[in-house]
Amino acid sequence: MLPAGRLVRQGAPAAVPGKAECPPMWNDGSVRDPLVDRFGRVATDLRVSVIDRCNFRCTYCMPAEGLPWLDREEILTADEIERLVRTLVASGIREVKLTGGEPTVRPDLPDIVARLRGIDDALELSLTTNGYLLDRLAGPLAEAGLDRVTISCDSLLRHRFAEMTRRDALGRVLSGLRSAATAGLRPIKVNCVVIGGTNDDEAVGFAGLAREADVEVRFIEYMPLDAERRWERDKVVPSAVLRDRINAVHPLATVNGHGPQPATTFRFADGAPGRVGFIASVTEPFCETCNRIRITADGQLRTCLFSLDETDLRTPLRSGATDEDLDAVVREAVGEKWAGHRIDHPDFVRPGRSMSMIGG
Repeated sequence: MLPAGRLVRQGAPAAVPGKAECPPMWNDGSVRDPLVDRFGRVATDLRVSVIDRCNFRCTYCMPAEGLPWLDREEILTADEIERLVRTLVASGIREVKLTGGEPTVRPDLPDIVARLRGIDDALELSLTTNGYLLDRLAGPLAEAGLDRVTISCDSLLRHRFAEMTRRDALGRVLSGLRSAATAGLRPIKVNCVVIGGTNDDEAVGFAGLAREADVEVRFIEYMPLDAERRWERDKVVPSAVLRDRINAVHPLATVNGHGPQPATTFRFADGAPGRVGFIASVTEPFCETCNRIRITADGQLRTCLFSLDETDLRTPLRSGATDEDLDAVVREAVGEKWAGHRIDHPDFVRPGRSMSMIGG
C-alpha cells in the first residue's frame, strides 16, 4: 500500500484554469499513465456522491415519498472517500465535485472537504447542492477548502419552485446563494433543469438573475433519469430555443464551446456581469469530449451518467486492496467506457438508478 502522506506533483495532462499543470504521479515519484478510454478520452473530472438522501423531492428526480435509502454501512466513509480520491488524483484526476442526493445533509461534509483539500492544493474542488443549507454551511465549507458551488434552482417563481421541488424553499435557496457569494465560493453556477410546459418560460428571467447576481446560469435539457420513469421526449426544450429567447432580449457573445465541459457558455454582449450556459445533453450530445467518471455513495464506479453497468470499488476497498489494485480496477473500467448515451436512439435503455442515486 502507498504511504498515507500527501501526494506530490499529481495531475492530468489537461490543465484546470488557475491551477498548476503536473503529470500524474505516485508518491514515490514514478509517473502513471492517465486514465484513457478506448476512444482516447482522458478522465480528469470526478464526481463523488457522498450520500443518496435528499431534503427535496424534485418531480423530475424522485417520488414525493422519497426512495429506499441506503443503510449507513453501505455508504462510503470519509476515510474511504479520501482514499479513493487520493488514488484517482494520482492517476490524473484534476477536478472533484461532491454531489448527492443532497451532499449538505451529510453531517461530516466539511471534514470530507478538508480531507480532499489536503490531498492536493491544486485540485479543483466544488460542490453541487440545492442550496437549502448553504446559509449556515457556506462559511465552514469555504474554510475547509471548497473552491466553488453549483446551486440547483429550477424556478424563480415561489409557487412553481414549490411545485417542482415539493418544498416551499425558494427564499432559503436564494439566501444560500448570497451566503455562498459572501463566503467567496465563486464562480457560482446555477443549474436549471428545463421542462417543456413547466418552466421553459423563465429563461429570460434566469438570464436576469445571472446579470444581477454575477453568476453563471446553466440551462440543462430534461433527461431520462427520474425514478418514476415519466420522462417524455416531447418535454425536452432544445437549448438552441432557450438561447434564441435570451439573445432576443439580452444579446449574447460566445465565451467558449463546451470542449470537455458540458456547457456551451456565453457572456452578455453589453458587458453586464454574469454568464449563461447551455447543457444540451439530449439534442446536442457532447459524449465525444466527455472527461468524467462518477463514484456513487455506495462506492460504485460509473464511467457514464447513463451507464447500465457499474464497477464495485467498495468491496475491494474494504477487503485489503492496495492503491495499485484500486487503480487497476478503475483503469480497466475507464478503458471500456462506451462511446455515448444514445438517448435519441431507438435502442436507448435507461439506467437502473435515478439521478439522486447516481450523483449529479
